[in-house]
Amino acid sequence: MRKAVARAGKRSSSAPEALGLSSERLERIGRALEPDIAQGRIAGAVVLVARHGKVAFWEAFGKRAPDGPEPLKRDDIFRIYSMTKPICSVAVMMLVEEGRLLLTDPIGQFAPALAKLQVAVPQGPLDSGTGAGGPPRLALEPARADITIQDLLRHTAGFTYGFRGTHVKALYEEAEKGMDDKSNGEVMEVLGRLPLAFQPGTTWEYSRATDVLGYVVEAIAGQPLGDFLRERILGPLGMSGTGFSVPEKHWSRIAQPAPDPATGKPQAVLDVKRPRRFESGGGGLVSTAGDYLRFAQMLLNGGELDGVRLLSPRTVAWMTADHLGPGVARGVDYLPGPGYGFGLGFGVREAAGLSPLHGSAGDYFWGGAAGTYFWIDPREQLIGILMVQAPSLRLHYRRLVKNLVLGAVVE
Repeated sequence: MRKAVARAGKRSSSAPEALGLSSERLERIGRALEPDIAQGRIAGAVVLVARHGKVAFWEAFGKRAPDGPEPLKRDDIFRIYSMTKPICSVAVMMLVEEGRLLLTDPIGQFAPALAKLQVAVPQGPLDSGTGAGGPPRLALEPARADITIQDLLRHTAGFTYGFRGTHVKALYEEAEKGMDDKSNGEVMEVLGRLPLAFQPGTTWEYSRATDVLGYVVEAIAGQPLGDFLRERILGPLGMSGTGFSVPEKHWSRIAQPAPDPATGKPQAVLDVKRPRRFESGGGGLVSTAGDYLRFAQMLLNGGELDGVRLLSPRTVAWMTADHLGPGVARGVDYLPGPGYGFGLGFGVREAAGLSPLHGSAGDYFWGGAAGTYFWIDPREQLIGILMVQAPSLRLHYRRLVKNLVLGAVVE
């Protein structure tokens, strides 16, 4: 049965018990978060739980900013960073469904700067170079295969990020300086001057691949990525609080992080008050819990919400199946973790056990660098969303909240 949820800012809610959840157990979420808020570990958080298409729990805890008096509200705005990736991946698969793109298409067909890349091969351990901890000596070899759209969606293209611990880390860190002031096309030129960390198709490595996909959308649609997302996904789904920047009239709704509890220093986050030239398909959006629920419910419904169909059910099933298999290495730090494969934009759970994170086989998820997190559990017909700005503690709160939510499922 197709499920509908209220548009952002409204609640289509039911008592938790009517949805097979325990109110008493859901209250543990507040009891777990409030002491950390009082201690200044986080400023605040929004947690939203929906089951069978209805909201069972949607609460805001703490303050909008650590140094301000305003309480955090359920519809406040958060930097979602890599929770942009599933939205951009849906945009790509919409183009696939329209026959404008194939997963086997080589990236050079859309971004000529990325057509003839080389691969960096370390010559010795990663601490070999100019001294202990220095960059390794690198040799370059041609890419043995084209980067495909599937490689970009499943992070096997060979790209990386500057914060990742690969042998090309220093090259990426330098290249990423000032990237926000470049257009998406200019970012492709920057990436085209960098070597890949791995041969295409061989290794899962978290990367700027989804930024490349954002440019592919632009190239095919003939319009900026932000315009495409707004016209084809965000607008139709009623996600009015989601975009690449926040209009001035809504600046007061932007949630801010507390200082890093380990150092006491402010935590750097994106300035989302001004539009950036670089509309990052991999990490540039802001959103609200209510908006992201509408996106997630569309996926759980098989690509449709409130009469708006973005994808077919078979395409959603294709996206949320594992696309790695045993032939793909897992790179320097496989973020989905044990028990999970990776689909076309999501970590995908393959087994009920193995992972230290609670969940069901078939659930899929992703999170953002500042702490936001969502997961969709088709078996339980459940969606969980955490909105928090806590970069240094993001893993802790994702695991905590998911465990508490699933511990409240009693039917």
